[in-house]
Amino acid sequence: ILDTHNYPHPQMRILDDRMVNVLGEYGGIGYPLEGHLWEIERNWGYIQFKNSDEVTAEYVKYAKMLKSFVKKGFSAAVYTQTTDVEGEVNGLMTYDRKVIKINEAQVRAINQEVIRSMNE
Repeated sequence: ILDTHNYPHPQMRILDDRMVNVLGEYGGIGYPLEGHLWEIERNWGYIQFKNSDEVTAEYVKYAKMLKSFVKKGFSAAVYTQTTDVEGEVNGLMTYDRKVIKINEAQVRAINQEVIRSMNE
């Protein structure tokens, strides 16, 4: 397995046709949601947005980039991260897991497109 990491957007700088090529970490789309932060004064994301629509649009943009990697030998990707973690606000859900910060239907649809592109 060839595992590369790139933030914030996905990028496959190295590909090896003798290995399974994986983007083991990408993302870091920050959205600090007031009332659901570990630390109010100090929170961090690779890039930060102000609402769910902006976060979802950025996630969809990244997923479209993933689709373009499939024909080059790309096999898998891991978005960082599913939930906010203490001072990091990069999660798809808040630290307390009370708010989903993205439009679930749009994210599900684009993820399914990426998966289907693996079979084309």
